[in-house]
Amino acid sequence: MLWAGISMAQELKARVTIVSSRVGNTVNQNVFRTLQTALNNFMSNRKWTTDNFAPNERIECNFLLNLEPTSDLNVYNASLTVQAARPVYNSSYLSPIINYQDEAVGFKYVEFQQLEFNENRVSGSDGQASNLTAVFAYYAYMILGFDYDSYSPRGGDVYFQKAQNIVNNAPEGRNVSGWKAFDGTRNRYWLVENMLNSRYTIMHDVYYNYYRMGLDKFYSDESTGRTEVLNVLNLLNNFNADNPNKMINQFFFQGKSTEFIKIFSRAPQQDKARASELLQRLDLTNASKYKDEMK
Repeated sequence: MLWAGISMAQELKARVTIVSSRVGNTVNQNVFRTLQTALNNFMSNRKWTTDNFAPNERIECNFLLNLEPTSDLNVYNASLTVQAARPVYNSSYLSPIINYQDEAVGFKYVEFQQLEFNENRVSGSDGQASNLTAVFAYYAYMILGFDYDSYSPRGGDVYFQKAQNIVNNAPEGRNVSGWKAFDGTRNRYWLVENMLNSRYTIMHDVYYNYYRMGLDKFYSDESTGRTEVLNVLNLLNNFNADNPNKMINQFFFQGKSTEFIKIFSRAPQQDKARASELLQRLDLTNASKYKDEMK
C-alpha cells in the first residue's frame, strides 16, 4: 500500500444498496432510502484507521442488504452480501478479495435514527438497534484486515483484532445472531477466529503470497507470478488436509473461479493440470467449471 502523507481521505470507497422488495408496501419505502444514505455515509465517511489514504487508494467495496420483514415493528431480518476488491499492480484489474454472503443480519431501525458505533461500547442499550452498525463495522475491519495482509506479512492483524473486539462485545437480543461459536460453523465469529488462531497462521501467508508475490508479479514476470499462485494452492491443499472444513478455506475461494481460470489459461500443461486438480478439490462449488475450462 502506498500511503500518501498529504491526504486524509477515508479508507473505504463503499457502496451500500438496500433491497426492500420483500418487505412489501406496508412500510414507507422512504425509510429504506434514508437508511441506505445513512449506511453509505457511515461506511465511507468514517475514519477506520490512523493511516492516510490517497483518493485512488481507497478500497472499493459493495454491500447489498436484502431485507425480510418480521412481525415486530421496525425490525428486519436481512442477508448481507459483502464484496471488496484489491487492485493488481500496474494494471486496471481489480481482484476480488472478499465475496461473502452473511445470512444472519437482524436489526431494528426507525427512520432518521443516528447510526452510531463506538468500538469501546459495541452493544448499546438496545441490541437490535446497535446490531446493524456492529455488523457493518465488523466487515469494515475485516476488509481492512485482508487488504493489509495482502500488502505486507501479518499487516492486517490490528484490524482482525478490532473485528474480534466487536465479536467479543457484540450486541445481544432477539433476532441477533452470527456472533457466537454456537450460531453455526460459518459466521462472523468463526471468520475472524480463523484469521487470529495461531494454528492457522499459514492463511496470512496465503493472502500475502497470492496477491503481493503472485498477482502483483504478473506485469513484470507472468511465469513467476503464476508459479507463486500455484504454490499458494499447494499451501491451501496442505492446510485443508490438516484442518478440513474450516470456514477460511472456503471463504478464500469465493468469487475467484474466473480469476483462477484466467491465471492458468496460458500455463504449461503440467501446471494447468495440477492447478485444475487442486482447485476441483479445494473449491467444490466450482469443481465442474474448473474441470471443463482448464483442460
